[in-house]
Amino acid sequence: MARTSHLAELRTPRAAEHARELRRSLTRVERRLWTHLRAKRFHGWHIRRQVPIGRYVADFVCEKARVIVEVDGGQHSESVASDAQRTQWLESQGYRVLRYWNNEVLQNLEGVLETLLAELNKNAG
Repeated sequence: MARTSHLAELRTPRAAEHARELRRSLTRVERRLWTHLRAKRFHGWHIRRQVPIGRYVADFVCEKARVIVEVDGGQHSESVASDAQRTQWLESQGYRVLRYWNNEVLQNLEGVLETLLAELNKNAG
């Protein structure tokens, strides 16, 4: 029997198409982070990129630990209210949302990965 993700129940067709487009055009910062997270390279955690959840597309998701990682560029400083609404909805679905600015990923990748690993391990139990 095929295993179905609970996310399949939440995704909308529009978000799924948007996620496919985003996967084809990762930003430089997302690509850098993805090289450390893909193919269970990150301490054995299975992390997916550009995942549709409801009407949103999360940058990176670990379903097992129910953790979402969002990498925000400068445009997000103009959309604080909508980001807060998005985070609130994602958290209402049982996820912990971690947000990192582009410059954090570029200048402190090890620190970003350390905080992410701590959160994954905390939520795994």
